[in-house]
Amino acid sequence: MLNAAKSEFTVANAYRYNRQNAARWLVSHIMRYRWFFFTTLFLYVCTYSAYTASEALIGQAIGAVIEPENFPLLPTIALTILGLKLLDGVLSLIGTLSVETIAQRLEVDSREELYANLLGKSQTFHNQQRVGDIMARATDDVQQLNGMMNPGVAITMETVIGLVVPLIFIASLRLELLLVPLLFIAFYIPVVARYVRRLNPMVRRQREQFGKMNAGLEETISGIEVVKASAQEAFERRKFRIAASLFRDYFVRQGYIEARYLPVLLFGVAFGLAFMHGMLLYQQGIISIGDVVALMGIMGVLRWPTFAAIFSISLVQAGVEGARRIVNILQTETELDQNSGGISQPIKGEITFEDVSFGYGKNHALKHVSFTIRQGQTVAIVGQTGSGKSTLTQLINRTYDATYGRVLIDGIDVREWDLNSLRAQIGKIEQDVFLFSRSVAENIAFGVPNATQEQIETAARMAQAHEFIMGFKDGYQTMVGERGVTLSGGQRQRIALARAFLSNPRILILDDSTSAIDSATEDEIQKAIRQVQQGRTTLLITHRLSQIRWADLILVVEDGVLVASGTHDELLRRSPHYRRIFARYDVALPPLETVAAD
Repeated sequence: MLNAAKSEFTVANAYRYNRQNAARWLVSHIMRYRWFFFTTLFLYVCTYSAYTASEALIGQAIGAVIEPENFPLLPTIALTILGLKLLDGVLSLIGTLSVETIAQRLEVDSREELYANLLGKSQTFHNQQRVGDIMARATDDVQQLNGMMNPGVAITMETVIGLVVPLIFIASLRLELLLVPLLFIAFYIPVVARYVRRLNPMVRRQREQFGKMNAGLEETISGIEVVKASAQEAFERRKFRIAASLFRDYFVRQGYIEARYLPVLLFGVAFGLAFMHGMLLYQQGIISIGDVVALMGIMGVLRWPTFAAIFSISLVQAGVEGARRIVNILQTETELDQNSGGISQPIKGEITFEDVSFGYGKNHALKHVSFTIRQGQTVAIVGQTGSGKSTLTQLINRTYDATYGRVLIDGIDVREWDLNSLRAQIGKIEQDVFLFSRSVAENIAFGVPNATQEQIETAARMAQAHEFIMGFKDGYQTMVGERGVTLSGGQRQRIALARAFLSNPRILILDDSTSAIDSATEDEIQKAIRQVQQGRTTLLITHRLSQIRWADLILVVEDGVLVASGTHDELLRRSPHYRRIFARYDVALPPLETVAAD
């Protein structure tokens, strides 16, 4: 098997699948359960052999009825036919159970593989994806693999076996009888190939349109507050109706293609010609009437695989197209790697940027930034909206990697650290706090799953969250709505702070984390932050003067460039950029000094 694509998260000792293309990926999944597959194949050969043999024996029974000297053989033939029919049923049942086992495991394995792979993708990858389309691949496309295997592949196997085995039995009756069946097969193969070529693009469009429709639905539901506030329900309804109608139209077009499925017609012609050929041979005395009956019984066996292909082909193609969409995600390499063999040791907290630049394509969010933060310092990062403050902190925990220059922690390039070890020791609280649809306690303990209730409550008290949590009916077991919508902005931020306090990080990054908190609560939280930040390196992205003034170091960022650094008093005296930021505050500004470096 091929190695997995580069990823910032991998599952240790995970089974490796071949991801070169969709077909090889599917085969590698199925071959993981090769014994089930080959068992199914063997059982289907046996069941079709038993079924076809029973049909051939019916011809012998007719011959025994017509020829009195063979009449005593009738009970034996009847019992043999009964035994073959029973054997056919039992073997078919076991074969179906075997292939269904593969189908269920294929769905589970592929879903787990895709989920683990999505966890391993970088933030850059996820920023470029539509969540609804990803969800469509992880749910419906994966589910198509189940139907592809059973009944799709199962019927396809039956089709091939159901065409080959009867030909062998017909040849055993008389080689001349193969003439019509072979002509039928000669026409059948190219007609089915043409059917597949016409059906494949339609199935592909179905899968792609489903992803687009699902993406639009997810965006509308996620942004339902904006939709309602803008009174755009009718517009969104029309947009979804158009997307759903196009999805339906592709199925209708598939129906048109399937309606022109010619092999069933070809079989009808072949069945009539086979009967005519058999009767001609009977008239010539080459075969008996029993052989004619046996021939027509065996020809009847061909009807099911000929007819069933119309269903199995579409199911297999839907599964292959779903697999192609899944493999497209699996093959996408991220810009980051887990570096599981990298440095894993306690972080002290010194941070250095050496001529760091970062950008998306041609747009650079940071340009040649250099500074050093000593261990245990509290640093405020200030600047106008969009100046690159958040991007700067995202390079520290390797949410992104610098496109130029180096980011060092304790003198070691962050790319040389084991990613899990690095991030486990860096706590970050975003302005837009994300909470999971779980209990309050589980959200606080998200980074420390083995935390005790006492530790959770201590962290909540430090974040000034304990009081409002106990005001809930179920306290810490209160379930939080999706993304925390059942809580206010201030409550979400305090739960996030409690989560950070509980994880006890060596580097703490607060991205405007108290913006939704009232002044009185903020004062209490600031006291808690000052307590926990002792001995830790703390970075604050904030516009609040009360937080900025007590920082050991202030970094001023303007359009991705570090334009000034120093203490609050130093920057007020010598940085016009810093003074502009605080022009709206009622602050007595000292005279501006002329400093060449600024």
